Amino acid sequence: MTPDEMLGRLLYRDGLMLVIDKPAGLSVHRGPKGGDSLEDYFDVLRFGLPRMPALAHRLDKDTSGCLVLGRHRKALALLGKLFKNGAIGKTYWAVVEGGPEADEGRIDIALSKLDENRGWWMKPDPAGKPSSTVWKVMGRSAGKTWLALEPLTGRTHQLRVHCAEMGFPILGDNIYGSAPRNSVSLGGPALHLHAREVVVPISKNKPPVVTKAPAPEHMRAMLAACGWIDEPVVNQPSTAST
Repeated sequence: MTPDEMLGRLLYRDGLMLVIDKPAGLSVHRGPKGGDSLEDYFDVLRFGLPRMPALAHRLDKDTSGCLVLGRHRKALALLGKLFKNGAIGKTYWAVVEGGPEADEGRIDIALSKLDENRGWWMKPDPAGKPSSTVWKVMGRSAGKTWLALEPLTGRTHQLRVHCAEMGFPILGDNIYGSAPRNSVSLGGPALHLHAREVVVPISKNKPPVVTKAPAPEHMRAMLAACGWIDEPVVNQPSTAST
């Protein structure tokens, strides 16, 4: 990714935080096996500050959309507290295989790690951590449904496991869904999960910052089939002087 490409993914900036549009297929940080990561390109986002911004939360490698960064240690501590307390609103778009009969609902399925050897892979577990997701149908097509998903808790892979367990796995999910492990290299669809909107109450005396990420290229055909109409995304203006 070039510096210009990284800057082109900036959705919002103020003195405390940035929101960027994470591309699908790129890990947010370098794993134990090394390799390319989004963090490698954060230096261009300093905007005059002595340190690079840092991740305030995580998105899966194959998930695109709104990613929040803290610009300094104090901001990171504040954002970390907001995420931990569930004060930050998150809405994801997903295209799922099949779909629910109802138009909206809530999923309450506790989750735990599949096993220690599977890293972040998760499983439904009545003795696991409480996990809740609110969903709403945005549109339907032949055999596919466009959902808006709001995770009320922040468990790893929560949306992917919840949708799969309810019988409508996310299109392109090669862990919990029907996609083969090397789906993309075989010409199959990438994961159709996108962090569409984040709502951050970063300032006590100001309205929350609402930021939206445009639909990614790999999801547009399926979203359009389900009734989505491409419209320009207009976010709040940046307020930072540095």
